[in-house]
Amino acid sequence: MGGFFGAISTKPCINDLFYGTDYNSHLGTKRAGMVTFDPEAGFNRSIHALERDYFRTKFEDELDSFVGNQGLGVISDTDPQPIIVNSHLGRYAVVTVAKINNIRDIADELLAERMHFSELSANKINQTELVALLINMGQTFVDGINLVYRKIKGSCSMLILTEDGIIAARDYLGRTPIVIGHKDGAYAATSETSAFPNLDYKTVRDVGPGEIVRLKANGIEVLQAPAQRQQICSFLWTYYGFPSSDYEGVNVEYAREDCGRSMGKEDPTEADCVCGIPDSGVGFALGYAEGSGIPYQRAVLKYTPTWPRSFTPSNQSRRDLVAKMKLIPNQAILNGKRVVFCDDSIVRGTQLRDNVRTFFEYGAKEVHARISCPPLVFGCPFIGFTSSKSDLELITRRIIRDFEGNENAKLEEYATTGSPEYERMVKEIARQLGLTTLKFSKIEDLVKSIGLPKCKICTHCFDGSGCQPDEAYRKDHE
Repeated sequence: MGGFFGAISTKPCINDLFYGTDYNSHLGTKRAGMVTFDPEAGFNRSIHALERDYFRTKFEDELDSFVGNQGLGVISDTDPQPIIVNSHLGRYAVVTVAKINNIRDIADELLAERMHFSELSANKINQTELVALLINMGQTFVDGINLVYRKIKGSCSMLILTEDGIIAARDYLGRTPIVIGHKDGAYAATSETSAFPNLDYKTVRDVGPGEIVRLKANGIEVLQAPAQRQQICSFLWTYYGFPSSDYEGVNVEYAREDCGRSMGKEDPTEADCVCGIPDSGVGFALGYAEGSGIPYQRAVLKYTPTWPRSFTPSNQSRRDLVAKMKLIPNQAILNGKRVVFCDDSIVRGTQLRDNVRTFFEYGAKEVHARISCPPLVFGCPFIGFTSSKSDLELITRRIIRDFEGNENAKLEEYATTGSPEYERMVKEIARQLGLTTLKFSKIEDLVKSIGLPKCKICTHCFDGSGCQPDEAYRKDHE
């Protein structure tokens, strides 16, 4: 997915920028970059790969080279950034959190207009550079950003570092967040409010969907009012978000616990303990334990000294091994127990299948899985939720194919909680993963735990709803 942090201050900003960006590290594992601007020194940028290392260790030795009172940092799961641009709009740098599905079509349009851009290896276009080229086609920054909104299929939120402040523009349907913070003499914008407390920022507000604002050290200027509709990604609360973060005023951990509590109250399953799969399954498990009255125990733990987060090796078998290595089962708790394990989602099912096998090998009598979101029946066309290249990588779609002879058959029925097709699919997932029982949260309970109206939350991966931003933009401006 990715995350970013931008700061502008009356004083040098590099410490805030460095640590604020680091607090977005759970959102990406491929590239990281920082850029600062100083009227005399100009723009200074650095980009590093993160596949084998961490943000802090990559940038610590360079901090003294960054000069200025304003800057941007980004953790990217897509392309190397920031991009620095010199255009008729002036000099600026841009970072994005984006998934652009029609990138080749837009690139072909630009090439036809005699524009040019660099390409990465394997003929892959840098989507942040593409965004910069679209911005340059506008008469103003606002004009150019609206061209991005009109053109892309997917989503794109961005921060732009100019010589006159930082522009923050949230994607047109608000699927990915931007939150503004303030302290004396400084403003910041970030993907995660968890970046604020230790840097002494107080959350001011969320940037609205399609809204464009300019931050200066002494205030916020609204350049474009928010759009009327919103489709913020529900997976921010289920999986992506850091537990202490808030989006639209709703805390991640609070929503996870509330959703787990709802399931625990309704679930008649008898068990000896409840355990969350670290990290994003823990909040849901704590709520489930409270709702069910079954005690919470740490039957599996994450080895944080060397596995604080998952790196993403290119080889699938090595990815599977990494997922296994970071979790250590506790046999003293598992042995002879009926255990309810809570996790955030089931995508391919490979990791959970291996975990279930291990739990039984360590003596568990029964292994029940409780998942904090509904079954993933549709791939996400809007943000970089997984590295899946095909819907058939989803265990649900493979099962539907096996049942129906076509992975696209009767999707609405399979996505409807309690339907015969749904029940048959869930039972088959449990069988394939070796589980005693399996239950998923109902979409109604997930929406209720988040607390926003259903129409303001994107639940496409569960029920196929949602629309593309370019379509929404055209309808809103007809």
